[in-house]
Amino acid sequence: MKYVALLMVLVAPSALADRVIHTERSLYRNIAVIEDGDTRCLTFTSKRRNSRQSCIDLEEPDRLVLPYLPMVFAGLTVNPQPQSVLIIGLGGGTIADVFGALYPGIEVDAVEIDPAVVDVAREYFGYSERPGATVHVRDGRVFVRRATRERKRYDYIVLDAFNGDYIPEHLMTADFLKECQQLLTENGVLVANTFSSSRLYDSESQTYATVFGDFLNLRRRLGNRVIVAAADGR
Repeated sequence: MKYVALLMVLVAPSALADRVIHTERSLYRNIAVIEDGDTRCLTFTSKRRNSRQSCIDLEEPDRLVLPYLPMVFAGLTVNPQPQSVLIIGLGGGTIADVFGALYPGIEVDAVEIDPAVVDVAREYFGYSERPGATVHVRDGRVFVRRATRERKRYDYIVLDAFNGDYIPEHLMTADFLKECQQLLTENGVLVANTFSSSRLYDSESQTYATVFGDFLNLRRRLGNRVIVAAADGR
């Protein structure tokens, strides 16, 4: 099955050349698509090498290129058969694609504030909604608040609005995380791609501990960290 063997492999990143194949200024950011050999990446600036949001291998499109991605699926050890997934931050659509490949027909709500990112994901990264998947062009906090009022529930929530420089402030508050917690099913799990080191590291960790209790803190020697928190704090 696609991706299954890849979930346990952390793929080392490769350096990127500055061959830009697409640039645009959206309402929210500078967007660039760059290529180095067979690797194509989405960045939110054409100058910073560490701002890669999503990458694909053009020769092996099922390969997980960015090293944090396998850690995003570590929550499957807590809930191995999710029926519904919420993803905040689409990027190139890789995470949504993997869930769709592993669990055909799974309900996936992918929320992306920037319509230009959605267009780029479709045109340059081959993203298309599989059966059961929907892209919502909306602010993540607004979507979560509305979903809470509508009593929606998800088995798996991925917070991936991290762009290399910052996470939107309103997506880091205890209030937001509590709303996400309310969206989780009894055996649900939340996974967040976040800082490996910053002045906010300790305060962010404390916020997650306040809301979820114990959580897993996954890190590689280089790159981001991924937080895994269960609905019941186990």
